[in-house]
Amino acid sequence: MAVSSTSTITVTADGNLQEGSYRPALLSLAVLYFMMGFITCLNDTLVPFFKKEFTLSYAGSSLVQFYFFLTYGVMSIPAGKMVEKLGYKKGMVAGFMIAALGAFLFYPASVFHQYSIFLAALFVLAIGIVLLQVAANPYITVLGPVSTASSRLTLIQGVGSIGTTVAPLFGAYFILSGISSASNSSEAVRNPYIGIGLVLLLIAIVVFLLKLPEVKTQTVASDQQQVSIFSFRNLRLGIPAIFFYVGAEVAIGTFLTNYIADILQVNEEAANGYVSFYWGGMLAGRLLGAVVLKLMKPSQVLAFCALASIILIMVSINSTGMLAIWSMIGVGLFNSIMFATIFSLSVNGLGAHTTRASGYLSSAIAGGAVVSYLQGMAIDHFNWSIAFLLPMACYAFVLYYALNGYKHKS
Repeated sequence: MAVSSTSTITVTADGNLQEGSYRPALLSLAVLYFMMGFITCLNDTLVPFFKKEFTLSYAGSSLVQFYFFLTYGVMSIPAGKMVEKLGYKKGMVAGFMIAALGAFLFYPASVFHQYSIFLAALFVLAIGIVLLQVAANPYITVLGPVSTASSRLTLIQGVGSIGTTVAPLFGAYFILSGISSASNSSEAVRNPYIGIGLVLLLIAIVVFLLKLPEVKTQTVASDQQQVSIFSFRNLRLGIPAIFFYVGAEVAIGTFLTNYIADILQVNEEAANGYVSFYWGGMLAGRLLGAVVLKLMKPSQVLAFCALASIILIMVSINSTGMLAIWSMIGVGLFNSIMFATIFSLSVNGLGAHTTRASGYLSSAIAGGAVVSYLQGMAIDHFNWSIAFLLPMACYAFVLYYALNGYKHKS
């Protein structure tokens, strides 16, 4: 019998913080989530921009999301190990700095007007976002009672939804308005991303100077057989649940501008304004969800939201005009609590495995790469109705997880 160890995660106040007072830490995490949401959602603007500027197919333009979210699959587990060595605070600082580097790489990409360089820049930018996500998610769950982890993570992500709501408006004004203003030019993305890079550097400096609560793992030897992280059923099924949820959310957001433009017969700049309502619905839902998740079982709320998303997509693809548009936009409202709830249910009871589990769960965010690319191919070869059956299937698995998959035992 192998000798293993049992570990407990403890939070210790640092500096002038009083024991158990985590508001400064949660405030800094709210800023972190705002930037993560803003940068990630701005990809939805880059897709129609690059599609037009480089004359790409839907599948080709979806490579923006493919390479961005593929980074989660490649880097999340190494990022989890990096956070274990550096700690949550230094991990977040490193994440901001790497993301800033990726944003600055948009300058040479725009100078050479090469789609491949833009994809490389997005890959670097995504590495920073992955590191931030891996560090922040478990940090939030341990900064307070386990019973309110879903509510706490949902509330902080609500601030991130402000970033996702603002991003389409920012993108429409600063990026999409510059479509076709110059031949063979991608100057429209240059200054916005240089500005984003400077903001990320500033935040990295501020976070480095902040005194945040430290999360430490205390290890005590015990004569117990080592428990595999994959022996936890809620985590085993939680990983594909995250994969399919993120895939569905990203796929809808990625092509929503083009979907609306086709239905209303308007240009991309006008259609992109509607996308802010999709992400704004997530903002409203997360603020409401932070309260609801304290009153109801998280699994029940997750099941209701997954079922509602399936129904709304069915309504959208079987209708026309504004009903089709607003029913698809309405999915954003029910997306709001899904990630936080799936994540919290997945790490429930994992103890010292939490940080490593965060790496595996974050790697599942690669679903945003796979599902969006497959949906792009479906649009190219079939039509919108067939293509949106893919996110419907994804929400069906989330519904299964909410009803049964989150349970520790069959």
